[in-house]
Amino acid sequence: MKPENAENTAKVLIEALPYIQKFADQTVVIKYGGNAMVDEELKSSFARDVVLLKLVGINPIIVHGGGPQIGELLEKTGKASKFVDGLRVTDKETMDIVEMVLGGLVNKDIVQRINQHGGRAIGITGKDGRLIRAKKLTLKRDTSEVIDLGHTGEVIGIDPTLLNQIKGDDFIPVIAPTASDGQGNALNINADSVAGKIAAALCAEKLILLTNTNGVQKDGQIISRLASGEIEPLIKEGVIRDGMRPKTMCAWDALASGVKSVHIIDGRIRHAVLLELFTSEGIGTLLHS
Repeated sequence: MKPENAENTAKVLIEALPYIQKFADQTVVIKYGGNAMVDEELKSSFARDVVLLKLVGINPIIVHGGGPQIGELLEKTGKASKFVDGLRVTDKETMDIVEMVLGGLVNKDIVQRINQHGGRAIGITGKDGRLIRAKKLTLKRDTSEVIDLGHTGEVIGIDPTLLNQIKGDDFIPVIAPTASDGQGNALNINADSVAGKIAAALCAEKLILLTNTNGVQKDGQIISRLASGEIEPLIKEGVIRDGMRPKTMCAWDALASGVKSVHIIDGRIRHAVLLELFTSEGIGTLLHS
């Protein structure tokens, strides 16, 4: 290694040191989705980052989505994807595909990649250990219009017993956001919402939401810091809309429930999680109380 390269590497490590010390033994919940889940290089990069977090004493918990993979399989079966306010409309046939993709293909791939890089990951769904209690989500418009989203659900409670056990045994939980209601009906739940509720239940230090944009933007500029009280006005202005709306609402709820901070960052950037956690500038939008 050339001397100048060695010096740059040392500077990076020195900058990261106080953050590593600050977050040691703390829980960080990461919602993993978007392009980071379909690009091979980004998938390997993410797995290595998660292993590094565990090795330096941080407790990462992964909640993953799988929208692109679900959409691809639906298209192959001749079914169109339908969304309302960023939430997937899920009929019975779509729910079967969602469970197969999230609980099977995607979850196991993430677990395998983390394990390949030296981690000890274990894959679960919201059904396991009664981790997630859920009910069917009914969307209501301001006009009192009620929209039936099918097997789309919402979280009504988290039992962190299983996660605490897994964390205590030095494993990395990888969670698929599916659950069931009190009657045993399968439900597909927005992964951002699940991540937020889990972060709140565990009193996590941070909630990180990986997305396909570089954060919350206004007039084409990234908003680097956003107080929880500023979220609702930006929604009313139409600045926060579509898929960003459930993310910021999730952040709002998590902050109100005791999570220290929420980060919305661009998962298309290699090592995005490390850059946000271990550098002074970060790369996305930091939301705080």
